[in-house]
Amino acid sequence: MNDSSKLIKKARLLLDISSLLMVSGANTIRVNLSIDRFASVLNVKASSFISHKTIVMTLYDKETHTSCTRVKNIPPYIINFSFISAISKASWNAISENWTLEQISDEIERIKTLKRYPRWLVLVAVSLAGAGFCNIFKGDYLNMLVAFISTFLGLYVFQETHKLKYNLYIRIFLGSFVASTAASFGILYGIGSNPPTALATSILFLVPGVPLINSFTDLLDNNIINGMVRFTTGLMIVLAMAIGLFLAMYIFQLN
Repeated sequence: MNDSSKLIKKARLLLDISSLLMVSGANTIRVNLSIDRFASVLNVKASSFISHKTIVMTLYDKETHTSCTRVKNIPPYIINFSFISAISKASWNAISENWTLEQISDEIERIKTLKRYPRWLVLVAVSLAGAGFCNIFKGDYLNMLVAFISTFLGLYVFQETHKLKYNLYIRIFLGSFVASTAASFGILYGIGSNPPTALATSILFLVPGVPLINSFTDLLDNNIINGMVRFTTGLMIVLAMAIGLFLAMYIFQLN
């Protein structure tokens, strides 16, 4: 393999790592730090422009003094903190053990095969969290049951529409509407001592914590474009949640 082909292969690998980190929910500074660690092992210098949809990367080979620029589109986001943690650990191991290009590539492929939590476990755990929030806001056990069922149904619809590749904001709206509709029956039939708490907490699983936190950290690190895009994404998600909740309340004539 000649020097030019090897540099291109390094660029593609680093772009793949950057894309995987972004898709998994990493903030921009974490992406840059991880790439810099891998680049130092590969004896290249990486300069990247990372936007919400595209990554442009230029690699400069310290030995041959050649450079190449490659562009990669970022696929739809699927939050997975396990990937972020595994890649960060791999970058440190690569430095301490002086990994080759092939070793880094093999490790990234292994990380891609890591299994997510079973779907039923996610549904139950998130629904229990919704019931827990309901309890925090003075809901009784019946209200917690309504919150559990509402969250379960809303998250199930959200997951199903993701499999069907619906637009993110449509998925958020449908998940919010289904969860709010189920919780509205609790108010309509007076289930529990404080039915509104189930309605208020049934959609909390949709709160865009990752985009809003990442927007804040990106803005602090002067990644203004990514920070503003993520902040806007968070606001759009909140708007979609609010529309779903409002429509359910309007249908059931709830104040």
